[in-house]
Amino acid sequence: MTDNTAPVVLAWTGASGMPYGLRLLECLLKAGHEVHLLVSRAAQVVLAMETDLELPARPAEAEAMLRERFAGAAGVLRVFGREQWEAPAASGTAGIRHMVVCPCTTGTLSAIATGASDNLMERAADVIIKEQGKLVLVVRETPLSAIHLENMLKLARLGVVILPANPGFYFQPEGIGDLVDFVVARVLDQLGVMHTLLPRWGEPSGDTV
Repeated sequence: MTDNTAPVVLAWTGASGMPYGLRLLECLLKAGHEVHLLVSRAAQVVLAMETDLELPARPAEAEAMLRERFAGAAGVLRVFGREQWEAPAASGTAGIRHMVVCPCTTGTLSAIATGASDNLMERAADVIIKEQGKLVLVVRETPLSAIHLENMLKLARLGVVILPANPGFYFQPEGIGDLVDFVVARVLDQLGVMHTLLPRWGEPSGDTV
């Protein structure tokens, strides 16, 4: 991604791992991107369980809360409802070519793999695939069944990036925040977004890019 203002669709589902999604939103906004946020009902529940944030159900209220939280960010945040079909992400004519589902449930994975498009989140993913854009699924589940693996393989063959939320330990993390940043950094790399979350492999631990 070369344009720092290029819009990115970010979807939060009900998988455990909401700190990844929240941190990714923060990083994208700080990098200057316009973010179109889609939140499932289950994601609202998990968000309250795993973070200090209880997101309102109404998109306008959720948008206001998150804008206040990330008030110093350079990017623009827009939050859309689950069936807000007039949202830009619902059509390829809007020109949005980047989407991340983080965290991604295996249920959402399955819906995307079958092209269900029963809500805005699934439709947005379908649009990215048909327009040959960049779709990244941060799947958070274990163990994985043959059904999950078959859906991942099907999507990978279509060019979808399957990026499980598997943090590394070789950089000697000092806390949960470092483990979250490890996964978020991998997502940002896939989007071509510059960051300084972690040192690159082979660099001294004190040097970041």
